[in-house]
Amino acid sequence: MPDAALRDDTARPGDPRAAAKEARSGYIAVTVFPLLIIAGGVVGYFAADTVSQAAPAVNTLLGIVMFTMGLTLRPVDFAMVAKRPLPVLLGVIAQFVIMPLVALLVVLLLQLPPEIAAGVILVGCAPGGTASNVVAYLARGDVALSVTMTSVSTLLAPLLTPLLTLWLAGQYMPVAAGSMALTIVQIVLVPVVLGVVVRLLLPKIVARLLPVLPWLSVLAIAVIVAIVVSGSADRIIEAGLLVLAAVILHNVFGMALGYGAAALFRLPLPSRRTVAIEVGMQNSGLAAGLAAQYMNPLAALPGAVFSVWHNVSGALFALICQNIDRRRARAAGSTAPTAEAQ
Repeated sequence: MPDAALRDDTARPGDPRAAAKEARSGYIAVTVFPLLIIAGGVVGYFAADTVSQAAPAVNTLLGIVMFTMGLTLRPVDFAMVAKRPLPVLLGVIAQFVIMPLVALLVVLLLQLPPEIAAGVILVGCAPGGTASNVVAYLARGDVALSVTMTSVSTLLAPLLTPLLTLWLAGQYMPVAAGSMALTIVQIVLVPVVLGVVVRLLLPKIVARLLPVLPWLSVLAIAVIVAIVVSGSADRIIEAGLLVLAAVILHNVFGMALGYGAAALFRLPLPSRRTVAIEVGMQNSGLAAGLAAQYMNPLAALPGAVFSVWHNVSGALFALICQNIDRRRARAAGSTAPTAEAQ
């Protein structure tokens, strides 16, 4: 979710203790959160009959996730659209062009069955993932750009997600684009706007809640994953490896092409990393919920698997970026004395 795990409205700039606290929060987010989501999947598999009874709660849970996202947003997060339109525009276009087309490519490459194909494409048509902001922070990317891109893509989702899904996935399964758009407005747009309004009206109370919001969000996603897995538990062994392969290819190619697009437009390094993360990490919880409601339980499985995998790949990407930065810093330090001697 937007960097609620990192923001502390009372922190002082340059405070090393605050920086250390933020780093710890970030690492917890990308290590513990996937484990909680995996735990949800395990519970859904082994207690499928019990968990599947909670299926009607999926939309409510998604609404909670998006409401917590709205609580983390501030007006300044949207100001970047006017201040730095190029990276925001590039990132959002890449989000809704690269990921849907890569999804279709993966479907064709792996010759996926119709239900899984539709689910993979729906993940590709979803807005940016709510955990991307934490990963951008750990990767030393542009966190402000990350928050803005996630926010803008989320606001565009009621229009673009159903249309792109209808266009690309309609050949595999029927897509009720109009009903899907209305649902996205109800469980995404309305809760996000409500969260923003609540933060404006009750800033002090929300500030105290910020450290708790990521945990509330990930617990809701874990329950969604449990419900999704319970609906297709009888076919997971058969389709699991195929879905995992599709998800990994989708995510990795998306991140690589996102980075390439940002490099092509000569964005600075932190922005390149951010665009890569934003493009590759999807709101897969939303995709899983929509697939379960408008397609079938097996179509929701790619979203559930993506919810785990993109946190793992995001953490690995952040570690790679940190190692690159450390090597560059050491190289710069080793050449500094020579430069002074000259």
